[in-house]
Amino acid sequence: MASDIWEIILTCAESSFIEVTVFVGGILLLFGYINFKQQGDFQQTIERSKKYQPLFGALLGIVPGCGGSIFLMPLYVKGTVTFGAVMATLIATAGDTAFVILTQVPKEFVIVTAICFVVGVITGYIVDYFKIGDWVQRTSAIKGINNLNGAHREAEAYLNGVYCEHPNACRSSMLKHIGHQEGDSIDLILHHQKPEDPRRLRYKITHNAYIVFWVIVAAGFVLGFLDLFRIDLGALLGRPYLSVIVGGVGTIVTLLYVIVSQRLIKAQSHEDVEHKLFSLKETLVHNAQETALVGTWVFAAYLVYEVGVYFAGGTEVVAAAMTSAGLASVILGVLLGMVPGCGPQVIFVSLYLKGMFPFAALLANTISQDGDALFPLFAMHPKSALLGTVLSTIPALIVGLLAFWIWGQA
Repeated sequence: MASDIWEIILTCAESSFIEVTVFVGGILLLFGYINFKQQGDFQQTIERSKKYQPLFGALLGIVPGCGGSIFLMPLYVKGTVTFGAVMATLIATAGDTAFVILTQVPKEFVIVTAICFVVGVITGYIVDYFKIGDWVQRTSAIKGINNLNGAHREAEAYLNGVYCEHPNACRSSMLKHIGHQEGDSIDLILHHQKPEDPRRLRYKITHNAYIVFWVIVAAGFVLGFLDLFRIDLGALLGRPYLSVIVGGVGTIVTLLYVIVSQRLIKAQSHEDVEHKLFSLKETLVHNAQETALVGTWVFAAYLVYEVGVYFAGGTEVVAAAMTSAGLASVILGVLLGMVPGCGPQVIFVSLYLKGMFPFAALLANTISQDGDALFPLFAMHPKSALLGTVLSTIPALIVGLLAFWIWGQA
């Protein structure tokens, strides 16, 4: 039995890293570079276009990852975008699960993205038309901070001491802020509560070992790309276990990177997104952390599934038990989507890829989940975040049940 479990672990490590994690990393790098070049210029467009804000909000949401959605939250708190735009973004976003869906089932990605976009736009305009969020928006202004300038000077004095030995390290005052200004109330909430300390071992590892991480991902990407064409590089080189070795090492490095970076639940914060606009190095550092988080949860999902199959007596038994859940899986997807962060959602999507849930459940979960966008909104105004979480479950449940009626268990 021990040897069987060990074999399952190795198989899950290989398949999760070679088949999923490396492709997620590649797509993350692509979108990270695009975001770095754009430098958040979309902000000014959405602030000027009040009539089309739900439409622009949904466009931000369908971009894989949470960067666009996170940027929108300070604009809402400032009062320059509507609550309908926030709802459109939250409903349209698939968070980091979008990278998994895109790389593994691109056809489903196109369908899910299109439906989430349409549902997000419609919901956003309904919210604005009926002024559903007006009562909460009137109270969305951040409570005034006594002696704001003095509080900012005190915070910066502390950071000067922290960064004195690392004058070139990325810090709040060096960032291009999106949705707020240096020294305002939002800045103190988002950037000065728990600043990243360059003196800590965690910072030193993540800001140097990221090169090693990406080298291993690159090696795995080559193997994964060749695997798509059924080419066994290990056999050609006379190394039949090459894929297992790279997959095992890659998974170990992925797990260690998550542990060191302390990013098991939340992939990125508002400050992380702004850091990625500061330099390509920060983009590589933070995208490595994001890739490691997704890879860790995918490995966990694969491992749970395979161990479950082993003890249940075969894939047929597990598949029958899960698919027989029917509508319950759709409801589960909606409820799980209410959990902030991307980790649980990545597990849900990974199990969908194993055939454990119908497409309707995937769609319901994607509409319901809000990714990492809720974390900065919770920090600035919890009441708005809670309302957004509750409201997004309504279209998720409606569309999920409708999709189940149309497609059934497929």
